[in-house]
Amino acid sequence: MRLLHLLPLLAVSGVAILASLSAAKTPSGPGFLLVANKGTNSLGIIDPVAGKQIAEVAEGGVTGHEVTASPDGKLAYVPIYGNSGVGQPGTDGSSLVVIDLAARKVIGNVDFGKGVRPHLPVIGPKNNLLYVSTELNQTISIIDPKTLKIIGSVPTGQEQSHMFAITSDGRRARRAARVGEERRRAAGRRAPQRDLHRPRRADREGRRPDDPRDLRAGW
Repeated sequence: MRLLHLLPLLAVSGVAILASLSAAKTPSGPGFLLVANKGTNSLGIIDPVAGKQIAEVAEGGVTGHEVTASPDGKLAYVPIYGNSGVGQPGTDGSSLVVIDLAARKVIGNVDFGKGVRPHLPVIGPKNNLLYVSTELNQTISIIDPKTLKIIGSVPTGQEQSHMFAITSDGRRARRAARVGEERRRAAGRRAPQRDLHRPRRADREGRRPDDPRDLRAGW
């Protein structure tokens, strides 16, 4: 297992399952469920009690795969990945949009300057910075959510750095295995040691049963 040192900066938030899911809490109640609707290039806002989508916000790009909410539950961060799956040919997204959940509209944008296929957004609970896997750059980009400026990056040293998770002390990231690694493992072939970046006992989504604070990820 390889750990990526993230300076004194990191920790994790956000869940992704098929269409990405994230919870947005409000002061007066349990809040809503946020869903990245890939088919409609939109963010869905779900009432989990009623079990239905109550609003849909156009992302303005093709398309968001993952979403996470700001700590106060007022904003959603949606990286615009592109029109393909991981490691597949297609468009290369180059931005992240910020959505005001009360106004239900896009209010901000982070431009990565070129196609990088930004994928998983993660909020650091220690510092509230925003971390995004920028797949084609083989990095995790660090964004100040107050200014929407990219303030740094951490190299992963690996293609298809699609999903990652941060240790609970906020100092290291663990990268989930690539699709090819999963297939080799299923066939009984061990991936090269340098490819084994997943945490011990993690499941396919990168989650580890013994510390739910450490790993929240999807595929």
